[in-house]
Amino acid sequence: MADEKNKSLLSQPLLEREKNNLPNTFLSVKLKYVKLGYHYVVSNAMYLMLMPVLCMMFAHLSTFTVVELWNKLKFNLVTAVLSSTSIVFTATLYFMSRPRKVYLVHFSCYKPGPSHIASRELFMQLSAASEVFTEQSLAFQKKILEKSGYGEMTYAPKGLMHLPPDQSMAESWSESQMVMFGAIDDLLAKTGVKPRDIGILVVNSSLFNPTPSLSARIVNHYKLRGNILSYNLGGWLLQKASF
Repeated sequence: MADEKNKSLLSQPLLEREKNNLPNTFLSVKLKYVKLGYHYVVSNAMYLMLMPVLCMMFAHLSTFTVVELWNKLKFNLVTAVLSSTSIVFTATLYFMSRPRKVYLVHFSCYKPGPSHIASRELFMQLSAASEVFTEQSLAFQKKILEKSGYGEMTYAPKGLMHLPPDQSMAESWSESQMVMFGAIDDLLAKTGVKPRDIGILVVNSSLFNPTPSLSARIVNHYKLRGNILSYNLGGWLLQKASF
C-alpha cells in the first residue's frame, strides 16, 4: 500500500506535489486570529464582566422618568451614595488600569575624549602610513571624506589610530565597553532608572559579535535581574536587512 501511494504521488505533476507539501496558511491565519481574540478577552475580562451588570442597571433605570428617579434617590440617601461611589470607583479603576503609551523616556549618545579626535588630515596620514592602500585608493578615500560630511571633530577608536591598526580582540572589547558603558551610564543618570527595573535589553552590533555576547556583558556589568529579556542582534544578515 505504501509503494502504491508513493507511486501515485510521484505520478502527480510537480506543481501539484509542491501544493500538497505546502503548509496550510489558511489554518495558520485562523489560529492567529484565535490567539488575538483570546488575548483580547483575557486583557479585558473585568470590563466584559461588568458590561452585563451595567446594561441591566441602565435597562432598569430606563423604566423610570427623571422626576420619579429623583424622588426615589431623594428619600433614599444610602442608595444615592452607593450609586455615586460605584460610578466614581468604576471610572477611577478604568482610567488607572489603562496601559500607558511610552514612546521614548530619554536617549544618550556616547562622546569620547579629545584623544579620539581624528581630523581629515590625520585620517589620510594614518591611511597612507599603513602602506595598505594604493594611490588610487587614497584618492578615492579623500573624495569620500569631502563628500560624506566627515568633520574635523570626528572621533575614531584608538585601535584605528595605531600604526599598524590594532584590530585585536582585546582592543575591540575595550572599544565596545567604552561606548556601551559610557552611553548607558549617562542614560541611567538622566532618567534615574535603577538597573534592576530594566526588563528588556536589546543590543545591536553588526561588526563585533564576540562570545560571550555584548548583551551578556551588559547584564553582568550592571547586575540586571535574572529574568530580563535579553536580545543580542548582530551579523551580516542584520546589516543587510538594515539597508
